Amino acid sequence: MNPSLAWFRDDLRVADNPALLAAAGDGAAVALYVLDEESAGLRPLGGAAKWWLHHALADLRAELAALGIPLILRRGAGVDVLARVAGELGAGPVYWNRRYGGPERVVDAAAGEWAVAAGLHAEDFQASLLHEPWTVRTGAGNPYQVFTPFWRALADRDVRAPRGRPDAGRGFGGPLPDSDPLGSWSLLPAAPDWAAGLREAWTPTAAAGHRALAEFLGGPVADYSAARDRPDRHGTSRLSPYLRWGQLSPFQVWSALADSRQQLPGSTGPAVFAAELGWREFCWHQLFHHPDLATANLRPQFDGFPWREPPGDDGATGPATAVEHLAAWQGGRTGIPLVDAGQRELWHTGFMHNRVRMVSASFLVKNLGFHWRVGERWFWDTLVDADAASNPANWQWVAGSGADASPFFRIFNPQTQARKFDPEERYVARWVPEVLTPDYPEPMVDLGLTRRAALDAYATLAPR
Repeated sequence: MNPSLAWFRDDLRVADNPALLAAAGDGAAVALYVLDEESAGLRPLGGAAKWWLHHALADLRAELAALGIPLILRRGAGVDVLARVAGELGAGPVYWNRRYGGPERVVDAAAGEWAVAAGLHAEDFQASLLHEPWTVRTGAGNPYQVFTPFWRALADRDVRAPRGRPDAGRGFGGPLPDSDPLGSWSLLPAAPDWAAGLREAWTPTAAAGHRALAEFLGGPVADYSAARDRPDRHGTSRLSPYLRWGQLSPFQVWSALADSRQQLPGSTGPAVFAAELGWREFCWHQLFHHPDLATANLRPQFDGFPWREPPGDDGATGPATAVEHLAAWQGGRTGIPLVDAGQRELWHTGFMHNRVRMVSASFLVKNLGFHWRVGERWFWDTLVDADAASNPANWQWVAGSGADASPFFRIFNPQTQARKFDPEERYVARWVPEVLTPDYPEPMVDLGLTRRAALDAYATLAPR
């Protein structure tokens, strides 16, 4: 029997994986993961993402092995490697789950063309979004630009139930092509090994993702509508990296959440969390319709905004250059306690509480005046949950340049935010223990003056 090939990407799970189920259904499945850093337009992974990927692949390999399905690891351009492995394997059908970024769709379309030319059956599946972007349109037939009507259009739609995992013994037992040793990809940091905090904070396995989901729905979700804004509490789900890497599917989360909503009829928490899943969908729909989401303002009005970008002294007031300002923000040395706490949490754990993300991003863009792309690139490199849609969409939301964006004049005051959401200063004390000592620096900028400068700059833009 010619083996069937399941091509893995950001779907590193064995349950509710339609491509894997299709390959296993043919009776002789082989799994393939390609580290593609060569196909045109694909964005190289950041350092924190590579760390997570290494461990997720090791976990996936073990889970597949328990089912008797081998995993081949290869590095190179996706379609070239797929064709090469299929040829070496003598493969029959080829299956994968759909992706929604522009360059990714180009690669996948080329894979489909290769399969047709090779005389192989190829099939792709919906696996990472509850609703695919081309299925959701306004009454006029356009993509939604505002979240509330988008979510209203989706909230009551049917969502398929999650599927199980393949039966054991459906893997291919014949000779296999060579597989790269996972360690040869050098995804883990070395010299120095800066990942100690990530190891302390995370277990990057599918089983850990399911445990986190069960723990969240078993308690914190009841108070989620209020507690989600408190970085000093354990009030959020922390499911984002598991969703980003596909160790949890949105269908699994949605199904479990539906059960939780039935058990908590008087709580608004489950509904608010459901809307957060909706926001994730909204970001991916934006990326589908705007493949340059990480580089271009969705609102062209902002193309003329005088944002700073390093390197060099760009005429900033005072002795600090743009490079020095950016380094202080990245390292959590701005003299603004809540911002510094968030940046240090990020560097240590690969994660930052969402409320603090908004505050820190607003400070970079509106008080320090940097282009949102500067912050987006830093988060891309340091977040374990940075994906191609949510990361740039949320930065554009903060900057005022995106879909349904926060108005530019909404400038988060870090001091007010800290008093409201970290009133006992427990979050700040954890990450900035020297905050009340002489070692802690004075604020690097005046929040009031920089707010006024940002608003004055915004006032010069032509309305659109």
